[in-house]
Amino acid sequence: MKIADILVTIEFVFIACLLLVLVLFIIYLLIFDRQQKKHSILRNYPALGRIRYFFEKIGPEMRQYWFNSDTEGKPFSRDDYEHIVKSAKYKRDVVGFGSRRDFEEEGFFVRNDMFPKLNEEIKMDQETMVNTKKYILLKDPLFTDRKEKWEDDNALANLLHDDDAVVIGPTTKYPFVVKSLIGMSAMSYGALGKNAITALSKGLAMSKGTWMNTGEGGLSPYHLEGGVDIIMQIGPGLFGIRDKDGGVDWDELKRKSEIPQVKAFELKLAQGAKTRGGHIDAEKVNPEIAAIRKVEPYKSVDSPNRFKQLDDVTSMCNFIEKIREHTGKPVGMKIVIGSPDSAEELAKYMKESGKGPDFITVDGGEGGTGASYQELIDSVGLPIKSALPILDLTLKKYGVRDRVKIIASGKLFTPDRIAIALAMGADLVNVARGFMITVGCIQTLKCHSNACPVGVATTDPDLQKALVIDEKKYRVVNYLVTLRQGLFRIAAAAGLDSPVHFQPKHICYKDEKGVVVSLEHILKDMEQQIG
Repeated sequence: MKIADILVTIEFVFIACLLLVLVLFIIYLLIFDRQQKKHSILRNYPALGRIRYFFEKIGPEMRQYWFNSDTEGKPFSRDDYEHIVKSAKYKRDVVGFGSRRDFEEEGFFVRNDMFPKLNEEIKMDQETMVNTKKYILLKDPLFTDRKEKWEDDNALANLLHDDDAVVIGPTTKYPFVVKSLIGMSAMSYGALGKNAITALSKGLAMSKGTWMNTGEGGLSPYHLEGGVDIIMQIGPGLFGIRDKDGGVDWDELKRKSEIPQVKAFELKLAQGAKTRGGHIDAEKVNPEIAAIRKVEPYKSVDSPNRFKQLDDVTSMCNFIEKIREHTGKPVGMKIVIGSPDSAEELAKYMKESGKGPDFITVDGGEGGTGASYQELIDSVGLPIKSALPILDLTLKKYGVRDRVKIIASGKLFTPDRIAIALAMGADLVNVARGFMITVGCIQTLKCHSNACPVGVATTDPDLQKALVIDEKKYRVVNYLVTLRQGLFRIAAAAGLDSPVHFQPKHICYKDEKGVVVSLEHILKDMEQQIG
């Protein structure tokens, strides 16, 4: 028998066996599906039911890449996502032909000046440089890999001028001085893996002038890896500074404060996406995370939805004072605004007592999270464009605004969003998911499952291998430097020499009828509502 005939015979037998196995598998499914009791549709239509569940399973990916338009995806549209990726990878933020924004919809706009500032009129740090790497796109064919060149890049850090540097806690023993209006919002080690935290730490440090918030999961060695300035967050679970009984270990807090990189502390009262305590699943609590948080390994960890030690504004401010006295460093708080009178009691007590935080981080309801509940994500807590003015106006009403810096967060991932937030009263801005995207996040929405396929929101060692620290750290640098550059650019368009000068008069609001109202007018209406 010829070799060709033998190969044909083997191929025929193989295909026949494959078909037989497939037929037997289908018969098995038909019998099994008709007998199972969980799925009604499979009992009546086994084959069609299986097809239905298959397409349902891949539905999110189909919508994300095929069926959703470039501007309608949630929580970030394809346009939003690609803007961040291109800034991080190519250090480019230019687009062609025209805007994809729907100008028929209502929204905020930055008021341009007839005589914008020239480049030489911009007031910024003209000396501090960053050394980074970026990709140059050479070819982007349809059926083969795109051709890119990775090259060194040396550019301005786009930091504030020394005169405009923001000082947090100027009356404390160790004030915190920042020259970037943008920093990294709270993201814990445990919610994010060690590779993600390390890449962010190194990238932020290389960007210079900025900060990194640890999240409520405690200070990890990975947060410290790059040498970036740290705001250590303290949540109701007191992770990282708790004693064996779950109270504050003041000696441990003192030790943490003596780490040079730790510049400030923040009490987490609430988060926009979850006005409750945090949660981390048991499989994420490996021995290392347990040691950092000072909890038992491989047990689910829930922090309370408020500090057990604090039940009113007085006790909270006294706690803040004690931490400040114990560490010598600025102490702030993270809150969610729920109504026009949410900050009333705090501002009033600050005026009467002289006590209070050095900074307040206000998080909008549109902010992200590793894990929360639908009803909290969607319906509890106001979005940032309502919450921020309420806080700012309330503090001004009681004459204590000059004592406290406001950090705003909640999808503030582009220069125009940041400019509007600054005009609404923010001194600084936090970004979280924007930075997650720079280190590889593709929005699979599996942050709560420990199954992040790109190694960002997972502690699984195998999955984390996907995230290459020495490549992603440069993307962090590029995104932040480009973001700061865009902020100076939009300030110049508004006739300002620095973004620190954004005020309500520089922003206007257009409704669906085309009627334009200044932000100043809107804030006056809000001020009357506050009383």
